[in-house]
Amino acid sequence: MKSFRPLAALRHRNFRLFWTGQLISLTGTWMHQTAQGWLVFKLTDSPFFLGLAGMAASAPILLFTMAGGVMADRHPKRNIMLLSNTVVMFLALLLAVLVSAGAVNVWHVLILAFLIGSMNAFEIPARQAFIIELVGREDLLNGIALNSSAFHAARMIGPAVAGLIMGAFGLAPCFFINAASFIAIVLALFRMRFIAEEVNPSPKTGMRKSFIEGLKYMMHSPDISALLIAAGIVSFFGFPYISFLPVYARDILKTGATGLGILMGCAGAGAFTGAVGLAVRGDTARKGIVMAIAGILFSCALLVFSLSTNARLSYAMLFLVGLGAINQIATANTLLQLTVPHELRGRVMGSFTTVFLGMSPLGNFAIGSLAHYTGTQKALMTSACLCLAGTVIVLWKKPAILRM
Repeated sequence: MKSFRPLAALRHRNFRLFWTGQLISLTGTWMHQTAQGWLVFKLTDSPFFLGLAGMAASAPILLFTMAGGVMADRHPKRNIMLLSNTVVMFLALLLAVLVSAGAVNVWHVLILAFLIGSMNAFEIPARQAFIIELVGREDLLNGIALNSSAFHAARMIGPAVAGLIMGAFGLAPCFFINAASFIAIVLALFRMRFIAEEVNPSPKTGMRKSFIEGLKYMMHSPDISALLIAAGIVSFFGFPYISFLPVYARDILKTGATGLGILMGCAGAGAFTGAVGLAVRGDTARKGIVMAIAGILFSCALLVFSLSTNARLSYAMLFLVGLGAINQIATANTLLQLTVPHELRGRVMGSFTTVFLGMSPLGNFAIGSLAHYTGTQKALMTSACLCLAGTVIVLWKKPAILRM
């Protein structure tokens, strides 16, 4: 029986550097996202443009992440991450300067969101597939859970801090802080040390051949396809709720910019709690059951939130939304990482990222358009109901998930 080590991955120096850099950088990223939503709503007073901004940030994930997965299998993942994070740092700085100078227009925000999303499309598959190189197979489960805890700790802290800063000093400082936060992850990546043979990329074949090889593997693996379909349902119907939180904060709950930070922070707190629970609990049997329960919890909590006009109830529901989301997605991530062959890991994680994050732009556009005609609450209620129905249908049609 393995010893109980809830922080086992942190015994690896490279992972400690990575985890610390990620925590700092991602806190800045969530500050940026919170301020960006408020900025777009301030400039346009339109939930449609909120959905459009979410689509601009997420569309590159749908368009380019599969290519990013192929690149992660062909080139050193650390180099991909160094380049993408450096570019995003300067893009965030450009937005900060535009806001500070009072020269920003909504089209600036949309273009920069698309460019940042394009860099993320190449960085995310490399980052996901990078973890096993930092901790090895023995501590992989713990590494994924701790990595998720860093992401959601930042999601909890960043929006709350952004709300306070926006209320006291305006929007520009949030973007400046985000740009500066990338220094942490860039320095962490530079300071890592590897044994050369541990990080050699897979043998290089043509891009087209590599792409087709990855698709064939996933299409002929029922377990992999079931996990990807489940993630795609949540991404399309569930995750776009984030883009419409400014409407709830200003017009429905009437809590303002500070309330927006609390709303996003509560979702982050729920996800952080779930990630820590996964890290402490460690490996469990019947992960598919955990995924199913978490998916239903996510959808039901989102449905209640969509109808709520009470701030405290809304905060509680978003906590459960975050808790359900992380248990579903982190468990799927773990199953994929442990199942996939090493030489295909980047491509499979690229596909996972595509359906997990890349379906959001389509959902943002669809729900934003619906909100424009029916109102935000009705649109989000419809989205939550479809997310719940889709999750149940996938579990019924793909019972293999429950046996994993």
